[in-house]
Amino acid sequence: MMTPGVAPCFRWDDETLVVEIRLQPRARDNALAGISDGRLRIRVTAPPVDNAANQKMIALLAKAFGVAKSRVHLLAGAGNRDKRVAIVGPTKLPEGIRAA
Repeated sequence: MMTPGVAPCFRWDDETLVVEIRLQPRARDNALAGISDGRLRIRVTAPPVDNAANQKMIALLAKAFGVAKSRVHLLAGAGNRDKRVAIVGPTKLPEGIRAA
């Protein structure tokens, strides 16, 4: 189901928002870096070692969408840059995402 005002890299499954992500580990900063090629681009400073980049991404998403980290679930792509994440009951959408 497409939601007006929400970018195509997102889809709703009841109250859960499923997000397609492209993760860039070892970046200069931690940030949501916009949408490109149908994916939300996320930069994290953590290296892709011992799940550190995934954990940093989950923390960043939890803060951006106004939920606890326990409500952000990695569905696919644990060892890849391209990932699918579920965010249960987000309380807000980041500004750049609403505009996309």
